[in-house]
Parts: sequence; C-alpha cells; structure tokens
Amino acid sequence: MYRGTSTKRMTIVKYVALILLSIWAIFPFYWVLATSLKLPKDTLGTKLVPFVDYQPTLDNWKQEIIRRWPELSKGLKNSLAVAVVTSIFTLILGSMAGFSLARYEFRRWSNKNILIFFLSQRMLPPVVLVIPFLLMFKAMKLVDTQLALIMVNTTINLPFVVLIMRDIFKEIPKELDEAALVEGCSSFGVFYRIALPLAGSGLVAAGILVFTFTWNEYMFALSLAYQRAVTIPLQIAGTGNVQGIQFWITSVRGLVAVLPPVILALFVQRFIVRGLTFGALKG
Repeated sequence: MYRGTSTKRMTIVKYVALILLSIWAIFPFYWVLATSLKLPKDTLGTKLVPFVDYQPTLDNWKQEIIRRWPELSKGLKNSLAVAVVTSIFTLILGSMAGFSLARYEFRRWSNKNILIFFLSQRMLPPVVLVIPFLLMFKAMKLVDTQLALIMVNTTINLPFVVLIMRDIFKEIPKELDEAALVEGCSSFGVFYRIALPLAGSGLVAAGILVFTFTWNEYMFALSLAYQRAVTIPLQIAGTGNVQGIQFWITSVRGLVAVLPPVILALFVQRFIVRGLTFGALKG
C-alpha cells in the first residue's frame, strides 16, 4: 500500500513538473501573440489577459498582412529560397561525405582527422567569419544576393550534416553494400540505391534542422544583405524607428516567421525523432 501511494505521488509530481515546464515553454509564444493583438499604448504595460486587461485588436495584423504585404512577402520569399536551396545542397554534399567517412578508409588523413576538420569549422564564433565572407563576396560582386547567403549557410551547416549522416550510415550493415556490389551495382549505386533510402529518416531530420538554422540565421544576413536579399529575421529586427521599437509590429512579424518551420516540423516530426535516434543504439 505504501508503495502504491508513493508511486501515485511520483506520478502527480511528474505531471505537475510537465505542466509547469509546458507553461514555461509556451508563455513566450503567448506573450508575443498577446502583444500582436494590443494597441501601441497597451504594449508598454503588464496587461496579459485579453478582454480583461485590454481590448484585443487586429489592426496590427491588417497593417502588416494587407498594407505592408509586398515588403513582408519579399523577406519571406528570400528566407524560403535560401533555406530550401541551402538544405538541398547541404544534404547532397553532407550525405556523400558522411557515406564516404562511414564506408571507406582514407590513407593520407585518417577518417577521424577528416571528421575533426569538418567539426572545427563550427568551433569558430560566427562573428569571426563575417569580415572574410564579406570581403570575398564583395570581390565576387555577390553582396546582397541570395547566392551569397546560400553559400554561407551551406558552409556553416555542412559539418553538422556530415556528422549526423556518418553515424546513420555506420548503422547500416555493410553486408548490404557487398551484396549490391556482387550483383553489379557501382559504388555510387550502393550509396544512391541502397544506403540513401535506408537513411531516409535521418536525411529528413537533418534537412529540417538545416532548414530551421538557415531560416533563423541573422548575423550573416545582416552583413551580406541590405535590400534585394533581405530575409525575415532582418525585417523583424528592423521594426524600430526614432520613437523606439514597435513591439506590436515585431510580434506580428515574429509569429509570421515562426509559422513555416513549425508547420514543416509538425508534418515530419516522426522522421525527426527516428532520424536523430537512428545511430544512438549500438547493437
């Protein structure tokens, strides 16, 4: 009886902890949503409960979605184009590199050293790379272009994908490769026809993460884009004027920017969990 009571108490404690954690995680989104529905005069106070502390309004949404849609859609299109193309390039290059490190042994450099070299590209603070990238793209006349942002984001996200895909490919039995080679399949055919389909869930998980990282990237976009290639994070940060930050407009743009990654993650969430845990268990 004592054990049953103790188990029930532990269950209650767990549920209470989960509820508090959920509130802690959801509250920032509620704050942003509430701010987007406030008049400018209401945003500077601590009014949180709609219809009690303040009267909700859709004026901010109408202003952004209807009146400023050409400007907002430009940032969304740029962010979407950069994120999608970056994800495609990164997955192609990262899966090939990951498969090579998982299946072949290199002579001049060991596989471990090659992997460390890839990971070392993520050890430098991004601010250290801003000036070199800016000077390089200025010489190439690519400043304020989507191509520059795609190249930068592919470079900084590639090591991450290589690490994930390498671990996933290492979990696929090599006997499948050998059987395919015996049947006359080429080395690339083994990768494309055998290994890649089996690693599909990991590929989707890596793609979603790269898409999200690229979508949210701010520092390089701030340095390399100022008019034609402006992304949605820059538009969110650009809501200030001489009177200060327009929090009500920032909230609207922030919610609009959050929607694409969230919707995408909801559709493929089962692949994310399966892909990231594919190489976690060693049999």
